[in-house]
Amino acid sequence: MGYNFDIDPDITKAETLPASFYRDPEIFEALKKTVFYRSWQWIGDTTLINTAQNAYPFILLDGFLTEPMLLTKDGDETIHCLTNVCTHRGNLLLDGPAKTRKLICGYHGRRFALDGNFEHMPEFKETKDFPRPCDNLHRFPLRRWGPLLFAGLHTSFDFESVLNDMNERVGFLPLDQFELHESRGKDYIVNAHWALYCDNYLEGFHIPFVHEDLDAVLDYGSYDTVLYNYCNLQIGYAEGAEEVFDLPDNHPDFGKKVAAYYYWVFPNMMFNFYPWGLSVNLVQPISMNQTKVTFSSYVYDVAKLDKGAGSGLDKVELEDEAVVEGVQKGVRSEFYKAGRFSPNREKGVHHFHRLLAEFLNT
Repeated sequence: MGYNFDIDPDITKAETLPASFYRDPEIFEALKKTVFYRSWQWIGDTTLINTAQNAYPFILLDGFLTEPMLLTKDGDETIHCLTNVCTHRGNLLLDGPAKTRKLICGYHGRRFALDGNFEHMPEFKETKDFPRPCDNLHRFPLRRWGPLLFAGLHTSFDFESVLNDMNERVGFLPLDQFELHESRGKDYIVNAHWALYCDNYLEGFHIPFVHEDLDAVLDYGSYDTVLYNYCNLQIGYAEGAEEVFDLPDNHPDFGKKVAAYYYWVFPNMMFNFYPWGLSVNLVQPISMNQTKVTFSSYVYDVAKLDKGAGSGLDKVELEDEAVVEGVQKGVRSEFYKAGRFSPNREKGVHHFHRLLAEFLNT
């Protein structure tokens, strides 16, 4: 069903999404088809399939979308993203990573190439009009950015435009040299609606009130938000002599003391660039009242770890969670209906709410 959420494009007049958005189970379910099926997701990096003739099965947003998918790398070292569901009777093709030249269903022996093309099926010689295009494995759109991989189910916008927007500021960084440090990765369970977690991320308004340590290293007065079509950027400038980026001469921010670039990509991805590297945060809905947030760290300069705005990330996360869980309790009140936006400090939240309304209303 379509909805009729109205977020005024003029932030000085606009109201936030109503409290019902966060507490209506029908809306939560509708978000799967209207938002998540039509957007892109970060699915990991190239280390998942770092050798040729390799296959890696995974579930896209397990517990929410629960879509069985498969990464493969063929003999030409081309990476493909396919369904992990056999086109004969729906059996899963792989239960775990495998070094293989072919994809063979363990149920009835249907065989596919690593690019998803159907190759062979026993006992089907008498079957008419076979094989058809639908007997190939479904291919999902796949994009690569440095070592990072992104896929979508029924994408409604071009992810290349998002990557181009991010490359305006961080394209000078050698992403292919960023290395995953698994020891720094962590999952957090937040007892709140996933969109409330994003709301909080998308504004620096709360930093002086919630993050004492982070506020000490950032120049709050200069904090800035840049809006794009399907992503936005918050720029954190250093307060003093903290670690900052060494920006090239032709960079839009050359001469400024940039301590962090915080990118959010619709609807649930965060890419936080620090002088030491990148922290990827994936916000995964579990239920209307619970969210899993996965942190993954890609390190470029070990010497700059745990310095400046890129330090104490676990403490900052726990502070954010406490606030978001408080808001979760508050929006369930019968006496809270909707709020207003700070035109200077909440442009990112306004942008997010307009996108959610646009996707839900169609």
